[in-house]
This record gives sequence, C-alpha cells and structure tokens, in this order.
Amino acid sequence: MDKLKMQTPNNATANVARIAELFPNCVTEAVINDKQTAVVDFDLLRQELSDFVVEGADERYQFTWADKRKSILLANSPISKTLRPSREESVNFDTTKNLYIDGDNLDVLKLLQETYIGKVKVIYIDPPYNTGSDFVYEDDFSISTAEYLARSGIEDEYGNRLFQNNDSNGRFHTDWLNMIYPRLKLARDLLTDDGVIFISIDDNEQSNLKKVCDEIFGAGNFIAEFPRVTKRGGKSTETYAKNHDYILAYAKSFVNVCIEGITHCDDGFKFKDEFYEKRGAYKLNQTLDYNTLQYNRTMDYPLQIGGKIYVPGGDIETQKQRHNGKHGQHDWVWRWSKSLFDFGYKNGWIEISKTGRIYTKTYLNAQIVKNAKGEYYIEYKERTKAVSTLEFTENSYSNDNSNKEITGLMGSTMFDYVKPTALVKMLLQTCAGKEGIILDFFSGSATTAHAVMQKNAEDGGTRKYILVQLPEIIAENSEARKAGFKNICEIGRERIRRAGAKIASENRITAPNLDIGFRVLKLDTSNMKPVYYNPENSEFTQSFLSTLESNIKEDRTPEDLLFQVMLDMGVDLSKPITIETIAGKKVFTVGGDNLICCFDDNVNKETVTAIAKYKPLFAVFRDGSFKDDSTMVSFDQIFATYSPTTERRVI
Repeated sequence: MDKLKMQTPNNATANVARIAELFPNCVTEAVINDKQTAVVDFDLLRQELSDFVVEGADERYQFTWADKRKSILLANSPISKTLRPSREESVNFDTTKNLYIDGDNLDVLKLLQETYIGKVKVIYIDPPYNTGSDFVYEDDFSISTAEYLARSGIEDEYGNRLFQNNDSNGRFHTDWLNMIYPRLKLARDLLTDDGVIFISIDDNEQSNLKKVCDEIFGAGNFIAEFPRVTKRGGKSTETYAKNHDYILAYAKSFVNVCIEGITHCDDGFKFKDEFYEKRGAYKLNQTLDYNTLQYNRTMDYPLQIGGKIYVPGGDIETQKQRHNGKHGQHDWVWRWSKSLFDFGYKNGWIEISKTGRIYTKTYLNAQIVKNAKGEYYIEYKERTKAVSTLEFTENSYSNDNSNKEITGLMGSTMFDYVKPTALVKMLLQTCAGKEGIILDFFSGSATTAHAVMQKNAEDGGTRKYILVQLPEIIAENSEARKAGFKNICEIGRERIRRAGAKIASENRITAPNLDIGFRVLKLDTSNMKPVYYNPENSEFTQSFLSTLESNIKEDRTPEDLLFQVMLDMGVDLSKPITIETIAGKKVFTVGGDNLICCFDDNVNKETVTAIAKYKPLFAVFRDGSFKDDSTMVSFDQIFATYSPTTERRVI
C-alpha cells in the first residue's frame, strides 16, 4: 500500500520535468537547502529556443512589475492545507452538487487543482477594483516562500489576510497585480478546453488586467470586452460622470470555445397564429420585395394568390401605373426564390396585408432551413442573435437594478456595487450550455449562485457552482452587522438559502429537480501533524515521536480526513457520501463504490476483507489503525484475493 501525499502538487517540479522531456541537456542538478534538486539552465534553454546566438537580455516587448517572478513562484508553490466540511451550515449536504468554500482563494484554487483541473466550464469573478479603498489579499513577497507558507497569513479568528491598498501606496498597482496574477494562473488550469472566464473590472486596473490575461490566457484567446452600465443617473463632482465598468472575456482555447447566440426576442414578437404552440410568437419582417439592390431575373416571377396576381413591387395593376401603363422588366425582385416561397406559403410563413403587400413571418422558435439535397424543412429551435459588445448597456444589468434585487431578498443592500443576477445569467447563456461547473472565487454577495439556480429553473439545466469567499469581517456600523452577520460568507450563504427557497416556490413544477442546496467547506491547516510531512526532520527526536499516538491532529474528525483524502485523490467534492458500519467499523463510501475509507482504530482482518469484497476503485485506511501486525501483513494479500485492481492507500 502507498502513502498519500496530503498536500497540493508542486507545479514547478512538474514543469521542470516537462522541460527535461523536450530538452534534457537544459536540465541539470544543484544543491539547494542541502538537497540535490533538478534545475533548469535557462541560458542554455534560451539558446535552444532561438535560431541565432543569444548573448544577453535584449530589449523586447514585455509586461512586468516588481515581484512578478515571486508571484509566479507563489502560484506554483505547494501547500499542506485542507477543506473541512461544515454540515450544520450547509443546505442538503448529502444530495447537493454545489459547493460554498470559506477561505483565501489562492489556497483554495491550489487545493482544487487535483480534482477540478480541466473541468470548469465557466469562471466569473468580480475582484477588487483597486479604487484606493479596496481591501486586497496580502501575499507577502518580502519573506521567503517557506516562511510565507509557514506563517499562512492568519490575522484573526476567521483567517483573514487582507490589507487596504490605498492609492497613496507606492506599490498601488504592483500589489494588485501580485494579488491577481497567481490566482488567474491557477484558474486557467481549471477551465475545460472550451471554457471561458469573465472578469468584471473598472478603469483603475482594466489596462493592466488585459495585459495579465493576454499573458496567462494568450492574446489570441481574447473574446471581447463588454462595457457595462453601472448606473443611469446620479450626480458627479467630476467633469465626467463614470457610469460604466467592463467585463473582459477570454477563452481557454479560442479554437475550441463555442459562443452561443442569445435569445432574440424583441417587442416585435407580439403576434400569434395557429402554429403558436410549436413555433412561438411571430413578427412581420419586411415585405417580400423589400430592399432590392440589384435586378435578378430568377427572383422576378408572378405569384397568383386568391385569384390575384402579384409581382415584385405590388400587383400587376400597381406596376402598370408605376411604369406608365407598360408592365415589363423592372428593378423590383422578390427576396425569396420561387421554391422557398412555395414552401413558406404552404406552411404559413406568408401574410398579405390589407393594402396588398406580401410579408414574411419570423417565428421565435422555428425557422425554414434547407438540407444538402436542396429540400426545405422546418427546424424548431429558439431564435438567437449574436452577442453584442453593447449587450450590457441596458439598465437591467446595472447596480441600480441589483440593489433593488438584493434589498427585496435581504431587506437591505448589505453590499456596495453588487452585480445583478441578470448579468451572470446572460453570460452563462452565451457559453455554458445547460450543464457544467460554474466557478466564482471572489464570491462576495453570492450573485453567481443565485444566477445559476435561477437559470436552471428557467431552462431545466443542471449547472452546478463552486463559490469561494474569504470570510472578511463586516464593519461594526454596517447594516449587515446590525442584521446579525459577522462576515461576508455568512451573508452569502443566507442569500443563497433565501434565493433558493424563493426560486423553488416560484417554480413548483420544476422545483423537485432543482438543486437549491450547497455543501459548505472551510479552508484550514492540514489534518496531519508536521511529522507526517517531515518524518526525517531532526527536530523530531525519537523520544518525541514515541509520545505521538497518531499523526493526525486531535481536533479533527473522520469526515475531515475523508475530505482531505478526496482532495488528494482527485475525487469530486460534491460526490454523495454514505456512512455505514462494516464488520463493526465506521466506513465512508464516496460516489458508489469508487472510494471507501475507514479511519477507525483496531481495524482487523474481518473489516479489511469485508471492504475488499466491495471491490472499490480506491481504499484508504489510517496508517496506525490496524489492530495488529498480522492484519497489516495480511492487508495486501486480502485485497489481492478479493479485489486485486483496488488501489490501496494509507494516511
């Protein structure tokens, strides 16, 4: 049996290994901190990647700032932390597929790498705008990485690691860039190949954010930049009133991304006919002969309808008057070919006005299409239109609208500058489909969760969300504090509870299939004692080790251990968990029989045999939980007999 690492992977080590595969001559060895380590000879690597002699650092186009290299190092550095479940703060813990995670998003993003790499369909974030008063995550580069990770930035009982980035700070933009860069770098790896990230931002960091995204996601994967109206009115003491911000959109791979059109429903779709049930409402397009640019004989043909003959530009009598009594070739032609007209007329796509003009219909949920054989048929599909970069300039996407929304739900605004659910719903409609994981690691007021639930209720989707939020302390004199909330996470979770209940009550038909729950997980230090990671450390003397009854911290529960194992083994954190007793021991079964864990003491051969007979993909036990040496020796033999393909691990 193998021992689990119980910490995030070292991305830098993995990158060095990839370079070694391509350029083995560029990887050498060096002694760092008394340990022999593989390192890259960057001078030689630069030469390998050039078709000319590289003699020095030439001037070139680049985007850099103070401590950028350390920011990259921070993104790659492993951590030994975990996520602990909180059943009492969750809703439908055992059945929900949604996650709400309390903690520093940098650490959480690292913990999610093993499980969710390449699995997130859409990321939407609304990071601090860096206005001169925003609180920015403090990632301290003045200390070594080891010191930083050891300190872990704990400042209060909630684990806050924030500082107010005033515009008088000489590192005003630098500190913000060092905050956002490693988080976006980690986020990119979580996206699916056709995934998209949307980022809200204002003028203070818009230009810097675009450069960062060009570097991390690639300039060729830039999709669009959407201006968004923040408010329509309001006074301003400045020369210009700032009434908009932006949404940057990038694809993981522009080649693979699929941007869907959005619903094309305007005020013109107000008519109903006998086809309404299947085709939806319709509007009248231009006349059949509208906007002729050039004469085309094949599109100039007479139509006999109800005993009357029509030609482009009107009926024959009208044309005679227009041409001084002579009917013949003219500049007017039809927009549709004769074969298309015949099909459309037969199937209800034509309407003739009282004035004798022929109009074509546009239905909301149906259109005429032609197959490869040239045959026409009706396709039933919601009509869509291209997503305009001016899509979010309507007031429905403004802060004014979102303030009304959250006040109606929570009794007061609670937050400044909350984004409306309409915004996130529209972003999801453009690229998310009806399923997939939606991630927001600057969750704030939990608008994303609200939008996902609402969108699922509207179209029967099965999207699920992962929200991450640092439990920032709420100011004593705030409305939220007066309402009894201590930190932002408490407000976010309460909003989801209320929004979920409201959505379910308003959608009683689909309510039974709606997932309005969430599983709460909280970032914490590892469940394992330091000796688990450094058994050879000289400070742990033999006498000290002999006093240890377990390598697991005393305040941790078996379910805490389960979630750290799930993280380490890449098991979806929303998988259903079953707790049962097998041969007298408490056993966790995750996702059917994919993973079975037993962390009880005095596990004997009977328990091991019973678990092996389930034939799980993975089986995990505590290293010191076996009843005796005989059980430990027989462990592998028992699995070899009953379930040889099961991977066995210990912690």
